[in-house]
Amino acid sequence: MVRPILREDEFRALDLRANRPNNMRGNRRKNAYKKSPIHPPRSNKMPVDQDWPSVWPVARVFHPASVPLPLHQGWVEPGAAPPGKFANAELMKIPNFLHLTPPAIERQCAALKKFCTEWPKELDTDEKIDSHFPIQITTSDYLHSSPTIRDARARIVTLQVKLSSLPLDSHAKDKLLRLVKERYNAETDILTIVSERCPLRKQNLDYAMYLLNVLVSESWKNEPWENEKSEADMEKYVWEGSQSQRSLQQLLERMPDKDPQPEVIQQYAQAITRFHNEGEDADKVNEYKESVKKLLGMRA
Repeated sequence: MVRPILREDEFRALDLRANRPNNMRGNRRKNAYKKSPIHPPRSNKMPVDQDWPSVWPVARVFHPASVPLPLHQGWVEPGAAPPGKFANAELMKIPNFLHLTPPAIERQCAALKKFCTEWPKELDTDEKIDSHFPIQITTSDYLHSSPTIRDARARIVTLQVKLSSLPLDSHAKDKLLRLVKERYNAETDILTIVSERCPLRKQNLDYAMYLLNVLVSESWKNEPWENEKSEADMEKYVWEGSQSQRSLQQLLERMPDKDPQPEVIQQYAQAITRFHNEGEDADKVNEYKESVKKLLGMRA
C-alpha cells in the first residue's frame, strides 16, 4: 500500500480498519490452541549403567523427568498412596542430595587428593597429637534452603585447650582459673573459649587466639597486692609452705630419735591435703590417722 505524502501542517490519521492479508492477532489466537507434542520422560530412556554424576553433577531443584526413581512424598489421608514425583511440589521444596552419591563423592575425593598431604606417621597416638597440637578449633557450617547461603551461627568459633599443656606455674594457674571461672572443666582439664561477637569467622578465630594469649600473659604477672595473700585466702589447701608443714618440721626437730622415711612424710602430706580439699568422711579420717601413726612410729 502506498502511503500518501503529508504536508508539514497535516496530521496522519489512524486507521483501525487496516486491510491486511494476514491478521497477526488472529494468527496468535489460532496458534495458542495448537498443542506441542508431549515427549516421554527422559527417565524412561536412561540406562541402568549410566554415569549419574554427569546427569546430576551439582545441587539443583528436583526434576522428575531426570530421576529414574519412583519417589513419593506428601501427606495424604490414611490408607491412600502418597503423590508421585510428577507435579509434586513437596519434592521441589526441600534441598536434595542427589549430586552427592557415592560415585560422585569418590570422584571428587580423587580430584582433591593431589592437593592433600599424607598424615604424619609419627602422630600415631592421641597423646602425641595432643602434645604437638594442644589447641582444638571447632566451627560449624549450615546448609539450608533460603534466599541467602549465609548463616549467622557459622561465625561462632570454639577454642579448647588442656590447661596442662599451657606453660603455667602454680601462681599463674591459680590466677588463670580465677579469670576464666566456669569456662574451665576440672574433670577434663579443658579450657573452653567461645567467640561470637565479630561478624566473620576469621575475626572470631583471631579474637579467640588473642584472648588465650592475654590470659596466659596476665596470669604470669605478679602484682604487688598479690604478695599479701595469706594461707586463709587460698581456694584449696596446699602442703608446700603451709603451717602444717612448718609444725611437722618443728616436731621432728624436737624428736631427734624419730626420723621417718620421706615416703612416710609424703603419705602424711597427701592425707592431710585430701582431708582439707575433698571434705571430711570416715575414709579420709582413717587415712589421716594411719599416716600420723606411721609418722610417729606407733603400732597399728
